[in-house]
Amino acid sequence: MVREQIEARGIRNPDVLRAMRSTPRHLFVPIAVRPYAYSDQPLPIGFGQSISQPYIVALMTELLAPKKADRVLEIGTGSGYQTAVLARLSRHVYSIEIVAALAKPAKEQLAAMGYGNVTSRQGDGYQGWPGEAPFDRILLTAASPDIPGAPSTSSPIPAGWSPRSVESVRAGTGRRRQIRHRGIHRRAVAPVRFVPMVLE
Repeated sequence: MVREQIEARGIRNPDVLRAMRSTPRHLFVPIAVRPYAYSDQPLPIGFGQSISQPYIVALMTELLAPKKADRVLEIGTGSGYQTAVLARLSRHVYSIEIVAALAKPAKEQLAAMGYGNVTSRQGDGYQGWPGEAPFDRILLTAASPDIPGAPSTSSPIPAGWSPRSVESVRAGTGRRRQIRHRGIHRRAVAPVRFVPMVLE
């Protein structure tokens, strides 16, 4: 999976590649689709949600560039797979999932696998996590018309800003070929199909 789907498409960060090799994707998908766990495709996880294809997880992680000392906010836990990858690369991950039927099993799975540096909860991530802010990094795993809450980081925010593209979003001074929108600089990175962000 890592060699053919991720490295072959240009992901070069050795820490990201190591994290992807070390995180068992099949444990984060329903039993019915486990035969396809390492295939180059998103998979349904129920309730209208999906787990992104491995390349997209790696791409968003490389764009985020988490460091060992970072506190990361993930909006959209899903099955917990992206959470687990982030946890291998950062000091602590705070993850929010709005769908209760996904939040509970993801939290249990992450705990069972020994991810002690993850705090997750069920709730609406659109307002961020004020009680734990500021964060060093923020990752948004669904298509949202805007950045949820007030950004508490100046680092790139990999996001499904539109349902059909991964975008690197930055609060602050933009660079060439970035598009300024409501004080936020956006740069399209790759085409993709994201599920829409669920709001309460």
